[in-house]
Parts: sequence; structure tokens; C-alpha cells
Amino acid sequence: MNGASLTNNLQPNRPRERSWFYSIIGVVALFAVCVGFGRTYVAPMVQGTFSGPLILHIHGAFALAWVLLFFTQPLLIRWRALPAHRSLGYMGLPLALGVAGTMIPAGLFATVRDVHAGLGSVAVSSLLGVVTSAVLFIVLVAAGITARRNREAHPRWMLLATLLVIWPAWFRFRHWFPQVPRPELWFGVVLPMAWVVVAIVRDRVVRGAVHPVLLFAGTALILEQAFELISFDTPWWRAAAGAIFAWLGPSGSL
Repeated sequence: MNGASLTNNLQPNRPRERSWFYSIIGVVALFAVCVGFGRTYVAPMVQGTFSGPLILHIHGAFALAWVLLFFTQPLLIRWRALPAHRSLGYMGLPLALGVAGTMIPAGLFATVRDVHAGLGSVAVSSLLGVVTSAVLFIVLVAAGITARRNREAHPRWMLLATLLVIWPAWFRFRHWFPQVPRPELWFGVVLPMAWVVVAIVRDRVVRGAVHPVLLFAGTALILEQAFELISFDTPWWRAAAGAIFAWLGPSGSL
């Protein structure tokens, strides 16, 4: 038995061909964006009834560009277009900074709007979730960039970052299914985080073992989202969100 054969026999079970998994998740992400924002953004824009500041459009453009990048990159690897993959990858950090940097002012606008609409503490509490999402997204992307030479870890970090950034799209599914009880649970945690579970199960079936990125960071992301659901608008959460709103609020006042 030659050395190459021995090495192959010692590696975890995985397919010889490049997996379609990340491309499929990219399609799922695009589907979530199109459907989730179809009623609250796309349709009003087409009808000319959408009302909102420029920052909402800029944030949407950055987020969509990120999802498109995530969709495109595994296809370039599959097509063996590695130079194009690397060149396009340089766009990842600026896009990520654009997504996170516009996420907070966009969330602040929504908070001020909802406060004026009479939603009170619930509106303010939502701002803390926006801030934590922006921070977590940057952390996940930074981990992915650091591991860019690791073909096993890198795509999994970017997968988690993408699943986090499309969370608002899944949550807007509640507008399509208003009859579903507790939308904050089903559309705010179960549906968005189900894809992390899918990735974990896929690792177990295809690789024979769950990669540490998904096992630890993926599980932590699920727990963090569940923690936010449990803690939302509790007194301490309200106090923290109120402090952030008081700090940022004047610049975002209508």
C-alpha cells in the first residue's frame, strides 16, 4: 500500500467530489431573503409605497451582497476557479464591515419608528439584539478569515455568519404566516437555527464526525439565540437596551 492510499484510509469518511452543501445553503439563504423581505420591502418598493431612510437601502444592499458572495464562492471552488475564488474573497471583509456598520443605524431607525408608534419598551429592547447580532457577525467573519487556509473550518465559519445575517429574513416569515403562535420562537429561533442543526447532522453523516466549528461555535450560536428569546424585554435586558438607545438615540431621532 502506498503512502497516499494509507493517508486516504486514515481520513474521515467524506465524498471525493466537492460537496453541493454550501451551494444549497446559499440557495436557501437567497430564498429566505426573497420571501422574507418580499412583503415588507420588495413589494412596497415596486409599488412605490416604501418609506424609509437611505441607510435601510444601503444595509439591504450590503446584506444581499454578502449572501450572493456566500452563494458564489463554493461554486467557484467546484468549478476549480481558485484564482477567482481568492480574488472575490477579498471582498468579504469590506462587505462584512458594511453589513455590521449599517445594521446598527438601520436598527436604530426601526427602534425610533416603533417607539413613536407606541411600542414602548419592546421597541427599545429590540435594539440590543441588533447590536449583539452585529458583534457576533463580525466575530464569526473574523474567525472565518483567520481560518481561510483551512478548507474544513473556513466555510463553516462563513456558514454560521451567513445564517446569522439572514435571521431578519426568516423572522419576517411571520408576515406570511400570521396564524402561527409565538412567532418569536418559531421564526426567531427554530427556523433560523434549524439550518445549523442541518449542518451538524450533515457533518455527522458525511464526515463521520462533527467539525469543531459547528460542534462548539454552532451550538453556542443556537444557545445564544435561545438566550435572547428568554431574556428579551426582561428588566435587565430593557435596562441594557435603554442605555444603548440613550447613547445612540439622538443621532437617530426622526
